[in-house]
Amino acid sequence: MSRDRALLERALDRGEQDGGNVEFKERLSRDVHLEGGRRESLAAQLRHRLLSGDGEATYVVGVTDDGGLAGIDPDTFSETMDVLSLLAEEADAHIEDVQTWGINEGIVGVAQVREGGVLETDDEHVVIGTAGHVDHGKSTLVGSLVTGKPDDGDGATRAFLDVQPHEVERGLSADLSYAVYGFDDDGPVRVRNPNRKADRAEVVQEADRLVSFVDTVGHEPWLRTTIRGLVGQKLDYGMLVVAADDGPTRTTREHLGVLLATDLPTIVAITKTDTVDEERVEEVEREVERLLRDVDKSPLRVARHGVDAAVEEVSERVVPIVETSAITMDGLETLDELFDRLPKTSQDTGEFRMYVDRSYSVTGVGAVASGTVMSGEVEAGDELLIGPMADGRFQEVEVRSIEMHYHRVDKAQAGRIVGIALKGIKESAIERGMVLLPRDADPEPVREFEAEVMVLNHPTRIGEGYEPVVHLETIGEAAAFYPENGRLLPGDTGETTVRFKFRPYLIEEGQKFVFREGRSKGVGTVTDVYPAD
Repeated sequence: MSRDRALLERALDRGEQDGGNVEFKERLSRDVHLEGGRRESLAAQLRHRLLSGDGEATYVVGVTDDGGLAGIDPDTFSETMDVLSLLAEEADAHIEDVQTWGINEGIVGVAQVREGGVLETDDEHVVIGTAGHVDHGKSTLVGSLVTGKPDDGDGATRAFLDVQPHEVERGLSADLSYAVYGFDDDGPVRVRNPNRKADRAEVVQEADRLVSFVDTVGHEPWLRTTIRGLVGQKLDYGMLVVAADDGPTRTTREHLGVLLATDLPTIVAITKTDTVDEERVEEVEREVERLLRDVDKSPLRVARHGVDAAVEEVSERVVPIVETSAITMDGLETLDELFDRLPKTSQDTGEFRMYVDRSYSVTGVGAVASGTVMSGEVEAGDELLIGPMADGRFQEVEVRSIEMHYHRVDKAQAGRIVGIALKGIKESAIERGMVLLPRDADPEPVREFEAEVMVLNHPTRIGEGYEPVVHLETIGEAAAFYPENGRLLPGDTGETTVRFKFRPYLIEEGQKFVFREGRSKGVGTVTDVYPAD
C-alpha cells in the first residue's frame, strides 16, 4: 500500500470512529444536489454534522457510502467542492481546509468544514514591503513581529516566512514571502504557530486591523525580485532594514532608491542592536540619517521624538527610524504601536484590477492567480477577463473562490494580497504581469508607450535602442528605449518612447516603473500609451 493511500485509510478509520460529524460523498453536482429540495436537505444534513462535531464537520468525497475508495476525476472533484462550498454557506459555515489523494487515477479529498461564514474583509488592512541588504535581518524581524517570539540568534523566526526548503537551508530568501498579524482592542493578534495554515487564517478572522508584510530579497542577484515586490504590490509603507553590525551598504542604497521611485512612505528599522555596543548603534544611526538627507529626506528618531510624532509626520518626506533587536525584542513594541496606528495610504479608485504576481495549480480547484488587488473589489462567482495573452487577447474566466493568508473570504478589496481560483483557464496559460479585470471591461493591450524618465546610474549615455528590463506593477520585461533628444546621461530627466520587446501588456498613464540593466538604473512615469495593433 502506498504511503498516501495508507494516510488516507487512517483518516477514514478516524472518521468512522468519530461518527456523527463525518459525511461520506462520492460526488456532488449542481444539476442534482442544488435542485428542488435537495439543497435545503443537504444543508440541514451539514448543520447536523456541525452540531455533532461542536462546530466542525469532515466531508470525505470521492468515496462510496460505506467509505470505499472510488476516486473521481479532477473536474468532478472541483464541482463537488463548489457545491459543498454553497451548502456550507447555506449552513452559515465555510470550508477551512482540503486535503487530496490520488486514488484509482482519480481524486479522493477530505474537506474540513467549520461553523461561521466566510470572512468579511472590510476591516482596515495595511500592507508593508520590506527591503534591505542580505543578512540584515528582514525576515527574522518580521517573523518575530508576527509571532511575538524572540529569535534564537540563528534566524529561527526567519523560517516562518521562507517558503522554499533551499531558502531555509541556506538562510537566504530567494523569492517574495508573505506574513500577517493584526490588532484588536486588546492589542496585537499574533500567529501562534506559523507552520499551521489554520493559525494564520485565524489571525485574519479575529483581528480588527490587519498588517501584511511583503518580504523581499536582500541578495544582490535577486534585485529583480525585490523590485517586483516593491513596485508590483499595492503597498502602504516600506520598511528599510539596516543591521547595526554592518551599516548601510550599496544594496541598502539601491533598495532605498526603489522605495523613493515609488513615492512610498518609509520606516527604517536598525536591527541587531544586541550584537554591538551603544556607540556603534549611534554611529549607524548617524550614517542612516546622512543617507536619508542625501536624498532630501528628513530622518526622525522615534526613540527621541516618540511614536505620536512618527505617526503624525511619516510621509514621502519624513522617515522614522526605530532601533530593534529580534533577540531581545527591543523596539518591537514600538513597531507594534506604529503598525497599529499608521493610517492606510494607498487609495482605492476605479473598477477591480489585479496584476498577477504568481500562479499555481491546486488539485481539485484548478488554476490560481495570486497578487495584490490594486483597485475595486472581487467576489466569488464574478466573471472576469485575464490577459493579455502573447497575441493581445483576453480570456474569459470565472472566480471559483478567494483566499487571503489561507483563509477563504467572500470578497477582496483593494490592498488585499489574495489567491483567486479561476474557472475557464489552465494554470500553464497564466503568466506574471497579466491582469484580472471585470468581464465588461474593454482593455487595450499596449506594446509601446511614452514616459518621463530619470537616469539614476549609468556608466555612459543612454542612446536609441537601449534595452533594460522595465519593472511596472508585476511586469518585468525587456524593452527598447528611444530618447526624445537622442540620448540621456546619468542624472538626466527626459522623455523617451519605450517599446516592450516580446509582447504587449496592459498599462496606463500615470503608472510608475523602474528600469535596470546590470548596475544601470532609473525610474519613470508613463505619460502616454499606444494600443497594440
